[in-house]
Amino acid sequence: MTAVMSRRRFITFVAAAAGLPLLLKAGASQAKPVRWEGTALGAPASIQLYHADEAQARAAIAAGLDELKRLEAIFSVYRADSSISMLNREGVLENAPDDFIAMLTRSLALARISDGVYDPTIQPVWQTYFRHFTANNPDPAGPTPRELAAALALVDWRAVEVDAARKRISFSRPGMGLTLNSGAQGYITDRVADVLRAHGFDRMLVDMGEPRALSAKPDGSAWRIGIADPANPGRTVVTLDVVDKCVSTSGGYGTLFDSAGAFTHLIDTRNGRTAPALLGVSVVANTGAVADGLSTAMLMAPAESRQHILRSAGGQKAIYVTPEGVVSTVEA
Repeated sequence: MTAVMSRRRFITFVAAAAGLPLLLKAGASQAKPVRWEGTALGAPASIQLYHADEAQARAAIAAGLDELKRLEAIFSVYRADSSISMLNREGVLENAPDDFIAMLTRSLALARISDGVYDPTIQPVWQTYFRHFTANNPDPAGPTPRELAAALALVDWRAVEVDAARKRISFSRPGMGLTLNSGAQGYITDRVADVLRAHGFDRMLVDMGEPRALSAKPDGSAWRIGIADPANPGRTVVTLDVVDKCVSTSGGYGTLFDSAGAFTHLIDTRNGRTAPALLGVSVVANTGAVADGLSTAMLMAPAESRQHILRSAGGQKAIYVTPEGVVSTVEA
């Protein structure tokens, strides 16, 4: 059995230099940093708030974690009882939660904008790779062309039917599957941030798999998010100063199906091939939901389509990175 090597997106970010001191200017405020670390949809997650009353900050974080728990019950493909797992298992979901409908509608819109380069129904192909490389003595050449063709035949965002009025989601053909991991982490980041803001916090860094900075740091400076070298996560290639923005990174290195790194978790919907292991793209947008889905779309998009996709989907900037440094930057 080949171990699936999971490095996820978090390795590409060094939020304020992996715990940069974030010191307040002398006398500027009595606020102190209060931090939580855990997981969201299987990825490392964190919340950093500033407040003079630690108990109040902890109460706000607890409310944010309740929201995280609620949303994981909708979007987690790792839970058999989640809404998305039930849809994938049954092919139909009645009484679909409003958040599911909202997130799926966003994803299908991005699929349309990208002409299917981004497609949330890629799950059957992902499962084909997963089953292949977790079997005993898998062929290092990957799944057979026949296996990939059968899985690709189930990939079509147009075959997802969303009836918002009836709160019903269904697939038009048996065997289809959905994943919203490219989007849901950003969506959850946004929702948790909303909960924290409702508790009176406006200066924070929230990362539910995608880091989002709200307002500036308490000293008035921008939050710093580093984009890492795909081959050496400890080395920052470029650093972004962000205020009221989200940064999302996608790269083949996020999950490697094989030890050689020839097969990654990002899949070309047109032919079933996977993205290069050491290419990454970071997208800056106003919200996590926009940045998260776009980072996957932009990584797989042909160069001539990138600006159109970025602009049409509401992104602001995309930065392509390899171990050699920044390859190119696309501005909306």
